[in-house]
Amino acid sequence: MTSPATPLLRVAVPNKGSLSQSASEILREAGYRQRDDSKQLTLIDADNGVEFFYLRPRDIALYVGEGTLDVGVTGRDLLQDSGAQADEAMRLGFGRSRFRFAGPRGAFTDLAQLQGARIATSYVGVVRSFLAERGIEATVIRLDGAVETSIQLGVADAIADVVETGSTLRQAGLEVFGETILESEAVVITRSGAAAPDGFEVFRRRVEGVLVARSYVMMDYDIPSEAVAAAVALTPGIESPTVAPLHREGWSAVRVMVPRSGAQRLMDELWQVGARGILTTDIHACRL
Repeated sequence: MTSPATPLLRVAVPNKGSLSQSASEILREAGYRQRDDSKQLTLIDADNGVEFFYLRPRDIALYVGEGTLDVGVTGRDLLQDSGAQADEAMRLGFGRSRFRFAGPRGAFTDLAQLQGARIATSYVGVVRSFLAERGIEATVIRLDGAVETSIQLGVADAIADVVETGSTLRQAGLEVFGETILESEAVVITRSGAAAPDGFEVFRRRVEGVLVARSYVMMDYDIPSEAVAAAVALTPGIESPTVAPLHREGWSAVRVMVPRSGAQRLMDELWQVGARGILTTDIHACRL
């Protein structure tokens, strides 16, 4: 148990929005306590040496960048838009989105046409940086909330927004154009240029262990000993498979971690080289 004199790692978690539930789920799987009441603003997990702060996703990078908090979970888009002195420390693999330009159908085909245009967005920092890198001068207008109607209302000539299926844009008579502005996802962030805070390496290993556990399964199978080499070539594992002799003469048992994606195909291929009793089990946590 953490000594009262030991400083707690201060971690910011989104209090609402698309990242909130997934962030809390991954932290629970990593062994940390999480709030049960959505109105709760802070939570101390003394056993694990962490204090959680539930904040607006858009504010998290600012708190971490100024050193008020040690670590944050937020979106890459919000981090880059904030201009805060914070860096990505880890990708989390959820909350993925693409940020694109869109305009009236047929109005834009190339980014160069944005020269002198009015662009409405909720991510002014991201858009201004993107345009500046390409030498495009445009008026970027900050709008909170839905920006699709800004063109119809005469506020903007084009918009820059998160695009998932594109159905919302099509309903508004818009279409995407040009290259993707930003590929975003949930990330863990820390303060730029600062030494890793006490307790961060344990936090990082725990979260990484959950990410690996979600991406891999444990595979066990029996195989004639003369076919072990062929089977291991199909399932090399993270380090190396565990191979042990079976009581049955001439057979071996193999245990190995394999990617969850493609596990069914691997089972088919192992069967073809002689493996039997093939099974997979979920991994709940790991350390590599």
